[in-house]
Amino acid sequence: MDERLEAEGEVAVARLAIDSGDLRHAAKHLGNALTADPGCPDAYEALGELAATVGGPAAALELFPADEPYIGSVACVAQLHAAAGQWEPALSALAAVIGADPERPWAQVAWLADPGLPGRLSPDAVTQAVAGLSRALPDPLPPQLRDGIRPFYALVRAAVAAHPGHTLLHAMASTLARRFGDVSDAVAWAERARRLEPGHWQAVILGTALLAAGRHEDALAVWEEEIARDPSDLDLYVDVAELYGKTGRPAEGLAWLDRALAAEPGHPKAAPAALALRHAVDGGTRHLLALCDHLRAHPDHGYAAHLLGGLCANQPWLGHVHPAFEASVNALHQMLAAPGSARDHEIELLGSALEAPSTRLAVRMGFPRSKLDYQSVHAPDPRLAQYGVDTVLWRFEGSDGLEGRPAVAPPTPAAAELMRQVASLSWSAPNAAYDHAVRLAGLSAEDLLAVCVHPPLPREDEQGAYLLGRQPEMWVRAVQTFACLGLAHHRADEPWQDSRRRALLLDLLYGPEDWTNEAAGFALLATAWADPTTREDIGARLVDRMMAVGKAWQDRDATILASLCHLVLACPWLQETFLDLATKMLAAATDHHAQPAPDEAERRADITSALAARRAAQPPKPRSLLTRLFGRTR
Repeated sequence: MDERLEAEGEVAVARLAIDSGDLRHAAKHLGNALTADPGCPDAYEALGELAATVGGPAAALELFPADEPYIGSVACVAQLHAAAGQWEPALSALAAVIGADPERPWAQVAWLADPGLPGRLSPDAVTQAVAGLSRALPDPLPPQLRDGIRPFYALVRAAVAAHPGHTLLHAMASTLARRFGDVSDAVAWAERARRLEPGHWQAVILGTALLAAGRHEDALAVWEEEIARDPSDLDLYVDVAELYGKTGRPAEGLAWLDRALAAEPGHPKAAPAALALRHAVDGGTRHLLALCDHLRAHPDHGYAAHLLGGLCANQPWLGHVHPAFEASVNALHQMLAAPGSARDHEIELLGSALEAPSTRLAVRMGFPRSKLDYQSVHAPDPRLAQYGVDTVLWRFEGSDGLEGRPAVAPPTPAAAELMRQVASLSWSAPNAAYDHAVRLAGLSAEDLLAVCVHPPLPREDEQGAYLLGRQPEMWVRAVQTFACLGLAHHRADEPWQDSRRRALLLDLLYGPEDWTNEAAGFALLATAWADPTTREDIGARLVDRMMAVGKAWQDRDATILASLCHLVLACPWLQETFLDLATKMLAAATDHHAQPAPDEAERRADITSALAARRAAQPPKPRSLLTRLFGRTR
């Protein structure tokens, strides 16, 4: 329903309630009206009618009890305070409403734009309102939020001009200016606040304003001077240390954190910040895992989670699903991006060498009427499991055994829908992905295995539409990843070494070369990050699989190798020999995927001939046929 229509409907009900004398009922509906549309003029007019009925706006305030602080009701309270000339509580209430829902135009009220209002407000009241609002707003404010809040910001600017000697007003105004991107005013107001009264918070706010203005050395000078004056604020040591890290001097920052930890070994920000800076110095994943361990030992240290999420973001497997490198996936992307492309087109793909069978899932998700064939299989045979396994997801059919098909029946509809809701392409850290997947713990192992090879369509939202229309393989990989994470929670009470969850994940890890190897590998990694007692076993298994695939890669392409290398590198407890080997193999595989095949023209000519012969032997198809050739040989 349109917001304005909904609000007008609530106003109509409120007026009926006023006429019948049910004034509290009327007040509730007027709060609902402003919740629906903060700019509805009829709602403000009806609020005035309600106030007139009870003897004025001050009396009407009693109809909006303080123990029911619904956002629309608080907006009504702000309006009534203003109508009664009670400007300071009006401003406080309005600031609370804006902070609670900054995306809506709560500040677009006439009384806030009154040029005489700044003179009616005490600077302390404005300071308190700004302080509360600034804590609730993102820093910086996204551009789409600024216009709605700008009338409040204009009042603050006028108040600062009206009270040039109020230090805290200038300091708090600086925090709001910074959020609006007005860094010059933010610095100027913070500098004036510190000149007026050189207190601790004035120094903290000035340093933050200088930092926003890109004046890093000036910010360091202000903060270090303040610490020398008052060494009690250990959070400021963390700020100084992290700013050294931001300016490329993490080792200098560590010295400040050592001082903070010497004063308070359990400081909730200093220890995580030290691990983050050590990661900046050393690289690798050792300190990231230490952050994870710190967070498990101190779940209330939210700053550790914040840092870990930032450092894992955009890192394959640490923060998101690893991409796929198969040639058919590249061809799929080209077809999906082609003008006039539609999911009901018939697509015929012919590759030079067999690929991971899960690629067929991605191609068919993008084009359900597609056909995917291969010319050959290169040795060593990727269809063979590394070891004997009891769990089989794929069977290879056709006269030449090159057609990979699911070996298990589809999952139950309820399991498929739950996976559709839970699966994600990204997470803040491996342990967070493990925790998120606990929602799948109630599914049977059979359903979790089935969904690996019968993935549901993406969710019907913006991201789902993009994935289906541009990168369906990433959704398939996300589903497989979370199906394996679900297996990691299967019979979680069983001791790890003899558990069924371990057996199932190792079967998938060691099975025929496929994306499900990678998904199982990540589920094992996430388990190791969450449970240190499993690390030695899991690290050894991941190295074993990486080395086997790396050996195969010496003779043929093995597209999952880079992914397995990333998984091994996320096991910093392993011997340096294995980590160095994973680093070298990752570099070689990455370089290989970035280079065109040296025999590209010859290969395409061979496939073109094969495809033409195949089509000549078949009757014409009733629908248009889009054909793509792909392949890569070593």
